[in-house]
Amino acid sequence: MLDEATIEERLVNLERTVAIQNRLSAIPSSNNWLDEVAGSISDEQAFLEVLEYGKLERYADKPVDSSNEQA
Repeated sequence: MLDEATIEERLVNLERTVAIQNRLSAIPSSNNWLDEVAGSISDEQAFLEVLEYGKLERYADKPVDSSNEQA
């Protein structure tokens, strides 16, 4: 049988879980994903840096075209 400390610990965890679920259910959700992400990038320069980083990562694995190389 479970001792009193274990039962108390489980009860505290259960109460926390229920409290979190209650808070989450109170948040209105949008059915449109675009409404949720619109305006999430407030710094245009940072966004442009992220785009450039992504471009570099995409092309990092592509082999260099040897016909365009100068000897």
